[in-house]
Amino acid sequence: MRLVTLPGVFRPHSDSLLLADHLRAEVERGASVADVCTGSGVLAVTAACAGAGEVVATDVSRRAVLTASINARLNRVSIKARRGDLFGPLHGERFDLIVSNPPYVPAANDELPTRGPARAWDAGRDGRALLDRICAQAPARLRPGGSVLIVHSGVCDADRTLALLAEGGLASEIVVRSRGPLGPLLRQRRATLEQRGQLASDARDEELVVIRGSSGGP
Repeated sequence: MRLVTLPGVFRPHSDSLLLADHLRAEVERGASVADVCTGSGVLAVTAACAGAGEVVATDVSRRAVLTASINARLNRVSIKARRGDLFGPLHGERFDLIVSNPPYVPAANDELPTRGPARAWDAGRDGRALLDRICAQAPARLRPGGSVLIVHSGVCDADRTLALLAEGGLASEIVVRSRGPLGPLLRQRRATLEQRGQLASDARDEELVVIRGSSGGP
């Protein structure tokens, strides 16, 4: 896959690539897919390359929407890239599969940045400002039998994601776990995270999780 990122757009890291690898096995040919918080568009392009029939990608960043469109053209696939907040640009549409790698890094406060690179990762004090909204809104956007796939750090409480999806009527489970060294942002914020109890004092790595929430059939 060929990918470019315009200045100010987050370049795909291990979390996006982890979800992209799993996504290839989840996409059924002809399925409709929504990629929420698309960033570079790597997940949207992955879905399209895997045979999805319709792919819609959303992001609040104009540059991200443009980047996703460029990357679709580079890989000779078709996606619809729309600017807006989470599910807002989807206009009531429902999908067979929703994927998301939202911002989830715990920040100094709960005020979300409205511009600059931090908008791609800062997500409130607990890192769940966007995760909680996605878990709450995704079930209503799924077709019968559809699923949502979300990737985030274990620092952000995977059990809460599982519980919220279950509250929305989805069967939820962790389908992928991957451990690796703490990322640069978590290392920079280590002292604060330790004080809050979000990171153990002896932690040297973090766990990334891919969580699936599945709705029932027709």
